[in-house]
Amino acid sequence: MSAEKKIKKTEQEWQSELSAESYRVTRQKGTEKPFENSYHDEKTAGVYHCICCDTPLFDSDHKFDSGSGWPSFFKPLDAEVIGEHDDRSIFFMPRTEVTCEVCDAHLGHVFSDGPTPTGLRYCINSASLRLEPKA
Repeated sequence: MSAEKKIKKTEQEWQSELSAESYRVTRQKGTEKPFENSYHDEKTAGVYHCICCDTPLFDSDHKFDSGSGWPSFFKPLDAEVIGEHDDRSIFFMPRTEVTCEVCDAHLGHVFSDGPTPTGLRYCINSASLRLEPKA
């Protein structure tokens, strides 16, 4: 993603546009409680968009029940809009943070214990997503 296409806003702008929970998760790298979030058990067909910039991120066809308590996907719609970063913020445990490349929103983490065909589990916070149901 080129720098000129990045969405940049002040912290005050993000706070005024997002709910307190979405701001905490996406802008402050927070995490929701498992099983107590909007989309962990959602079955509606549709596309999950970034709550901050409305970029399409994940398709419900790629969603699966990982048992983790967060919405999980085995692949993004477009790998170019998903950023991956080393994250050792919890007890120096190596993890891979997942962000939106358009607006730098923290989405969650990706793990290598997912189903076929990719073997990946994108474990995403509901507060970072907005579901647009399919017509």
